[in-house]
Amino acid sequence: MFGDHSSIFVSGTDFPGLAYNRFLEYVCLRCFTCFPALSKELEDGRQQGEMARAGGRTLAALQPEQRAEIIYRLADLLTDQREEILLANKKDLEEAENKGRLALPLLKRLSLSTSKLNSLAIGLRQIAASSQDSVGRVIRRTRIAKDLDLEQVTVPIGVLLVIFESRPDCLPQVSALAIASGNGLLLKGGKEAAHSNQILHHLTQEALSIHGVKDAVQLVNTREEVEDLCRLDKLIDLIIPRGSSQLVRNIQKAAKGIPVMGHSEGICHVYVDTDASVEKVTRIIRDSKCEYPAACNALETLLIHRDLLRTPLFDQIIDMLRVEQVKIHAGPKFASYLTFSPSEVKSLRTEYGDLECCIEVVDSVQEAVEHIHKYGSSHTDVIITENEKTAEFFLQHVDSACVFWNASTRFSDGYRFGLGAEVGISTSRIHARGPVGIEGLLTTKWLLRGDNHVVSDFSEHGSMKYLHESLPLPQRNTN
Repeated sequence: MFGDHSSIFVSGTDFPGLAYNRFLEYVCLRCFTCFPALSKELEDGRQQGEMARAGGRTLAALQPEQRAEIIYRLADLLTDQREEILLANKKDLEEAENKGRLALPLLKRLSLSTSKLNSLAIGLRQIAASSQDSVGRVIRRTRIAKDLDLEQVTVPIGVLLVIFESRPDCLPQVSALAIASGNGLLLKGGKEAAHSNQILHHLTQEALSIHGVKDAVQLVNTREEVEDLCRLDKLIDLIIPRGSSQLVRNIQKAAKGIPVMGHSEGICHVYVDTDASVEKVTRIIRDSKCEYPAACNALETLLIHRDLLRTPLFDQIIDMLRVEQVKIHAGPKFASYLTFSPSEVKSLRTEYGDLECCIEVVDSVQEAVEHIHKYGSSHTDVIITENEKTAEFFLQHVDSACVFWNASTRFSDGYRFGLGAEVGISTSRIHARGPVGIEGLLTTKWLLRGDNHVVSDFSEHGSMKYLHESLPLPQRNTN
C-alpha cells in the first residue's frame, strides 16, 4: 500500500512533537490516496439511485387506479406533445448522420415517427388497463393452524437499472411497466438519443407528478461508465440491458452481485418442413427476416428439409429473398449440395441484424431441433408445416423462450403478446422468460397473520397441530 515505505514502523519517540504529527499526516496522505473518493458522477448516480428507491416505495403504496392514471397521462402526452418529441428526435438523427457513428440498423432503431408514437400510446394504455391488480395480488393462501393464516402476495422487485442503446421508444415503455409494477427506475440511454430521451423523460416526470412521485423514474445523464453504475449493488436490484449482444455481455461481466435479465443474442430459426404450405412459407419467411431485420426477433438462420431442395417451393424461397435483397450465406451442408453456392457462412451462430441470413439443410425435424439447440440462443424458433404431429414435436422439444408453429418470429414481442410493452426478452431460465411485461417485474413476499403463536406449541407434546389447508383466493379485479 505504501510503496517503498510499506515496512516503516515508528513511534512517537522517534519523531517527537511536531515532527511526529507531520509524519502521521504524510502516512495518512499516502494511505488515503490509495482509496480515492467516489467521483462526482458516480456520487450523482448513487443519489439518483436513492431517489428512485424512495420514489419507488411511494409509487408502490399508491392505489392501483392512481398508478394506472399516471400511465394513461403519459400515453396522452406522447400524442399531445408529438411535435416536440419528433423535433428532438430529428436533432439526434441529424447528429448521428453527420458524425457517421451509427450503422443503418441502429439509425432505424433511433428513429421515431408519428405511427411509432401512436403505437406506443396504445401499448401504454394496455399496460394501464392490465395493471389494476398487479401489485399486492394474493397468489396463495394457506391456513397453517387455527387463527394462523399465511398469504403470498406480489410486490415490486425494487429498483431497476435499464440500459438501452439507440431506442428512445424504450424509455416510455419501460417507464410505464415500472410504474405499473411499483418499481423505482434508473434509465441509462445512449448518447446518440440524448435529445429524444430528455424530452421523453420530462414527459414521464410530468405524468408522475400528478401523484407526487416524479423521483421514481430517474434518467442518468452523468458521464460515468455503465460499469460504475453496476457497482451500486446496494441500490439496484435488477439490471436489464437492451441493445447489442456486446452491450449485454459487457453488462453481465460488470454486474457482480446484481442479477441481469436479458439475452445476449437473438439467433432465431425458421424450419421449413416437408409438409409446409407453399402459401405460408414465403409470407412467414419474408415477415420474419425483412419486416424489421435489426430486431432481436428477426430470422437469422433458415433451416430447410433436404427433400425440399430443387423443388418449386425452394426456388420460390430463394427468389423471394433475392427480390428483398437479402444476402444469403450457405451453411456447410447446404453448400455441399450446390456446384455454385453463396459465400459459406463463417459461423452457424451469427446474429446478422440486417438483410442477411444463413440457409442450412437438415434431414428431419429431430435434426432441426438439434441444430437449434447447438447453434441457437434460446430466443425464438419457428416451424412451418401442415403436419400437426411434427409441429407438436417441435413445440415440445425446442428449448427456447418462444416456440411458434406457422407464425412469424416477429410475434415474439410484449406488445404483440398483449402485455402492452416489454422491458426486454429474457432467455434466462430463472424468474422471467420470453417477453417480460409487468409480471416479470414482480416478486413475492409472505404475510403471516397470527394470534400469540409460537413454534414450541407445535412440538411433539405441544398444544397446537399444523393444518396446512389451502384457502380460496380473493376474486381478481377484471375491470
